[in-house]
Amino acid sequence: MAKGSRSQIKRARNAQKDTRPSAKLSYARVSVQKACFVLDAIRGKDVQTALGIVAYNPRYASTLIEKLLKSAIANAENNNGMSAENLYVAECYANKGPTMKRIRPRAQGRAYRIEKRMSHITIVLDEKK
Repeated sequence: MAKGSRSQIKRARNAQKDTRPSAKLSYARVSVQKACFVLDAIRGKDVQTALGIVAYNPRYASTLIEKLLKSAIANAENNNGMSAENLYVAECYANKGPTMKRIRPRAQGRAYRIEKRMSHITIVLDEKK
């Protein structure tokens, strides 16, 4: 059992929390590998450049990431009081989500399994120093 009262433990946990603005998209219907192509292109860029990159990227994941990036910018402005001009993409990553398994009928009574992969995409912004 931890030492200290419950409020002390909560205070200590909240002091260690990451206060940078972020946005998460869970159960995105795109594989981690395909999402990372777009995420690698915007990592470390300022938000205006990143929005330009995803706006003209033909991949399906770029539309999801564009909405997520706009959400993270809105979180920074409304919740943290930051200006959009000073923000850059500090972290962006995609974690593996669940897999939907589907069946594709094949010849002579066989069936092949189709795996439709999902991912959890996270974008964390930060202010330029």
